Amino acid sequence: MTRDPSDKTRVRLTPDARRAALEEAACACIARGGIRAFTVDKVMAEAGVSRGLILHHFGSMDGLLVAVYTRMYRDSIAALAVPRPGLSPLEALIEALLTPPQFDRAVQGIWLTLWGEVATNPVLTAAHRALYGEYRATVAAALRDEAARNGRTIDAEALAAAFICLMDGIGVQLCVEPQLMTAAMARAACRALLSPHLGPVNAAG
Repeated sequence: MTRDPSDKTRVRLTPDARRAALEEAACACIARGGIRAFTVDKVMAEAGVSRGLILHHFGSMDGLLVAVYTRMYRDSIAALAVPRPGLSPLEALIEALLTPPQFDRAVQGIWLTLWGEVATNPVLTAAHRALYGEYRATVAAALRDEAARNGRTIDAEALAAAFICLMDGIGVQLCVEPQLMTAAMARAACRALLSPHLGPVNAAG
């Protein structure tokens, strides 16, 4: 539901809260209509703000797109770092990736839209490279820990890159044909990739 920008009774938000609200509005627009719905007018209507406020906080729509991409990555990395009782760091990471809110068709649809823009938008490409490096380091650390627990020696960075490619592909499949990529299938794919390098991996959910 959108709000009327002329409504004088609405609560005045702090700059940080206003930025967050605009990022949420942009995510909602992208989730509904892909990159074609990511326009000043549609984000403005979704957030219930004036056109100038978007430019004031982000400088441009590219700036807002980078902010959305950064927020998505930060939220994902934070979710991966949450310990889960009885699970190793790697097992907890897999479980975070394969349960909501990460393993969700709408969320993966936003990712799919953003990845499409990374290929053609230089501003977003630069942000992606920095954020992807942080994500890869998080995964590599969990893989390295699991290998040490099992007395294995691995190339953690290379295995992390392969694992992320697998998870990205799972996300695409979840978007286009969700019936062909259940959480159980995704867990089996993780085990098939990781177990030869690490020994048995608990990804049973």
